[in-house]
Amino acid sequence: MSIVGMDAEVPPGRAVVVIDVIRAFTTAAIAFARGATDIACAASAGLGRELRRRHPDRLLAGEVGGLKPPDFDLGNSPFEMSAALVDGRRLIQATSNGTRGLARCPEPVALLAASAVNAGATADWITTHHPGRPWTLLCTGRSAEDWACARYLAGLLGGPPSSRADLIAGIRQGAADRPDLTLDLPFCEDVDRFPFAMVGAVREDHVLLTRASRRSDVDKSRT
Repeated sequence: MSIVGMDAEVPPGRAVVVIDVIRAFTTAAIAFARGATDIACAASAGLGRELRRRHPDRLLAGEVGGLKPPDFDLGNSPFEMSAALVDGRRLIQATSNGTRGLARCPEPVALLAASAVNAGATADWITTHHPGRPWTLLCTGRSAEDWACARYLAGLLGGPPSSRADLIAGIRQGAADRPDLTLDLPFCEDVDRFPFAMVGAVREDHVLLTRASRRSDVDKSRT
């Protein structure tokens, strides 16, 4: 069981959670909550553009240097995504950290994308589908928020406990002195807002994320 950064090697055969709180996987979770059917995550803007060239029906979302490129349909903003018309749409996402982190995980037994908004559902999915399996939590950023989310998630998976308050404090620390996050921060710090995990399937040139309900939702649907 381990919490690592982007420079670490990720051994094969583990359940791997790639974390990007500010802002990639908060944005992705909101896209799923608004009805997006799947998200093809590309390791670079160039690969994202190539995917859209091959699949022009998909919307291209993301950032380069924190900013939305002119030829992208959407930026890397939870606030923007919260009003986007994505119901029933397939997306492509390309970001500097989060989607690039997904591409660094060869041969995982399971690969998930997470942020604070779906940490609890991510832990539920892992304990339901891969109980006892070694896991690695990959923090894609160097600032406090991803590491705080990793500690919170590790506590849910049986590691040392970390509170919701500690997670929110870490997110706010990571967002300090960044006025560009004023609209996005309330979304990023909304811990366990969504009851679904985001599960990745490794493809040749991208990772395809789909929404997977947490165990409690599955149980309710059977009653």
